[in-house]
Amino acid sequence: MLTKLVLATVAALLVLTVSASAATTPLDVTGELHGAPYRIVVPADWNGTLVVFAHGYRDLADHPGEVDDRSAPVAPSAALEPALLAQGYALAGSAFASNGWAVREGIGDTRELVSRFRSVVGQPKRTLLWGFSMGSLVTLTLAEQTAGHFDGYLAGCAVGGGTTRAWDGALDTALAYDAAFGWRSAWGTIGDVRDDVDFDTEVAPTLLGQLLGPGGFGKAEFIRLVTGTVPSSLPSPSFPGWILTNMFFTTEARGELERRAGGPYVQNVTHAYSLSAADKAYLAALGVNADPLLAYMNAHRDVSAPPAARNYAEHWADLAGRIKKPVLTLHTQTDSLVPVQHEAAYAADVATAGRSDELAQAYTSGNGHCAFTGPQLLTALGALDRWVATGVKPDAASFPPALGFLPGFTPPPWPQP
Repeated sequence: MLTKLVLATVAALLVLTVSASAATTPLDVTGELHGAPYRIVVPADWNGTLVVFAHGYRDLADHPGEVDDRSAPVAPSAALEPALLAQGYALAGSAFASNGWAVREGIGDTRELVSRFRSVVGQPKRTLLWGFSMGSLVTLTLAEQTAGHFDGYLAGCAVGGGTTRAWDGALDTALAYDAAFGWRSAWGTIGDVRDDVDFDTEVAPTLLGQLLGPGGFGKAEFIRLVTGTVPSSLPSPSFPGWILTNMFFTTEARGELERRAGGPYVQNVTHAYSLSAADKAYLAALGVNADPLLAYMNAHRDVSAPPAARNYAEHWADLAGRIKKPVLTLHTQTDSLVPVQHEAAYAADVATAGRSDELAQAYTSGNGHCAFTGPQLLTALGALDRWVATGVKPDAASFPPALGFLPGFTPPPWPQP
């Protein structure tokens, strides 16, 4: 019978053998961990750095005709994967155990994926985690929770304000929509949507008719301005397509998270709704009198969430800013779904926690949610990798304007308490 010492020696030799093999032989491994499909890719000339990807929100197939996306991407886009491998990075990604607001699953599945990489390939010199949109919450939560899994973090189009502030913003959208167009009782209430509401068959047909009807653009502009949302296209008397995505999250996606949380979790009791004189004049030119709409909204600042459901949303996940290792955030200046104000909120939380030395923030001139170019993503990842390797925080020169970065950009403050 082998002794513990012999077993440990054999195990160590196996790890070294696998790691050495991975350094000279490319690997492309797929599998499943507790219901979460994953993929690991290692180039022949692996540079020793593992880059783990946390994907964004995926619609849960909970209505007729819908199909769950269970792919496990290892990079923000398929086109970026060859470039990352050519630079020598090993890549890994998970589908998470479920779709929908799967922050809880994403945190656990991402941790397990790193452990699986170590058992299949070997111990990386450095491990970086980058996550986008909902995946940014996985990334930023792990930046506060773990010390051993990752050495650095990149959060793109980050929900830096945390889950409850982001979804309270969806409540603001619902209330502004109610004031401007009229909320449909069949969808539930503005504070408690029907958990199984279907955006495609129930909400979109009504919304499209309203937007295309008389005054539709002006009313959509009211919603944009009062919620502090910046659309993915410049204001013009045309179809405001940005609101379709926002209303999907305001209705169907919110209902999915209500099922997870066990009830409604949004509230606006501390919010106040106002517009500048310039905004009111602009809306008046579009045929919208903002004053009665604002009065309606301020008369309905009475939505509060049951504690248990609110606690679930806070846990998965609000952020405290207590980051332990380098964190780089990347945001477009124009993002209608996750406004750039999230960056101001996150920086304030990190500063309050006394961890600003571990945070760098970069911005691009991009127009849209997660609308980054390949060179921008490679530049940001390279900046984080060098920061982790050298201990030198990236400066403005790390993000050249020629690539569409905006050195010196300051995001507007968070629009609500």
